[in-house]
Amino acid sequence: MTLLRVLLSLCVLFLGCSPRPATTSGPSAPAKSPAAPPQDRQVRATGTIKAVREFSVQVPQIAGQPGRLTITKLLSSGAQVQPGDTLAEFDRTQQVDNARDAQAKLDDFNHQIEQRRAENRANAETRSSEYQTAEADLSKARLQLRKNETLSEIERAKNEEKVRAALVKLESLKKSHTSRALADVAALRILELKRDRQAVALKRAETNVGRLIAKAPHAGMVAIESIWRGDSRGPAQEGDQVFPGQTLLRLFDPSEMEVHTSVGEPDGAILRASARALVRLDAYPDVLFPARFISSSPVAASDLGSPIKRFAARFLIEKTDPRLLPDLSAAVLIQSDDKIAQETRK
Repeated sequence: MTLLRVLLSLCVLFLGCSPRPATTSGPSAPAKSPAAPPQDRQVRATGTIKAVREFSVQVPQIAGQPGRLTITKLLSSGAQVQPGDTLAEFDRTQQVDNARDAQAKLDDFNHQIEQRRAENRANAETRSSEYQTAEADLSKARLQLRKNETLSEIERAKNEEKVRAALVKLESLKKSHTSRALADVAALRILELKRDRQAVALKRAETNVGRLIAKAPHAGMVAIESIWRGDSRGPAQEGDQVFPGQTLLRLFDPSEMEVHTSVGEPDGAILRASARALVRLDAYPDVLFPARFISSSPVAASDLGSPIKRFAARFLIEKTDPRLLPDLSAAVLIQSDDKIAQETRK
């Protein structure tokens, strides 16, 4: 036992005197490198050129004139117009005839109303004269009734009967005159309602005549649309018969053009108020047009059956050029202001 105790003591002393390994709190962290400067973000998209101000001329729908209309005047593509200039005209013969007939009927109703008013005044005078005559007869009968004391019984009975008859006639005239006056007012009102309805028909005909002339609401350039002409499509011409609702031409202002594009949902953050873009027309790839952000859709949307969502955006082109025409396809490079300045200087 003594030997065992000595061995155990020696082991404890040996372990206590042995050197301890150096302790570390963990692996050493690598030195931080300086942050790289942020790079300019760019997003490429495709778009279509549109005019900020655009007006479409369609074949008007005329009430009471179904079927096709004939073009009598139409400007050519590229024509420059000012506000109020005539863009297109359609055959107005039928509507002018309708307006003339409506005006004639309206004049006839006005004449009938004046005639009826004169008849009502004459009837009122006649009724007044009849009523005055009945009152005079009653007064005369009552005057004769005062002589009954000196007259025979038969004469007294006659005078009393005359008074009763005059009173009955006067009451009858009161009732009949009221009914006749109401009848005259009703007859006049019927004619006035007919006159008003005819005035509405005249106004409708005049409106239809005006709708058959298309005026320019603002200055701009004319672009003729293609329509079906027989078995083929082509630009509308004077003399063509067209159906209501067809688009004949568009009037656009070339001084303000914009590009409509769409950006994928992951890149939607680039569509901010200070966003700018470069626009390159597919038809003229050597020319760049600077543009600035105008607006975008608040929510990303996707086509039917497609899982990809995109934001619709509009950029205003800051240059005017005769090559900027509606419906031209373009490539849009959305990037920072510094990058835009560098590209435009190139």
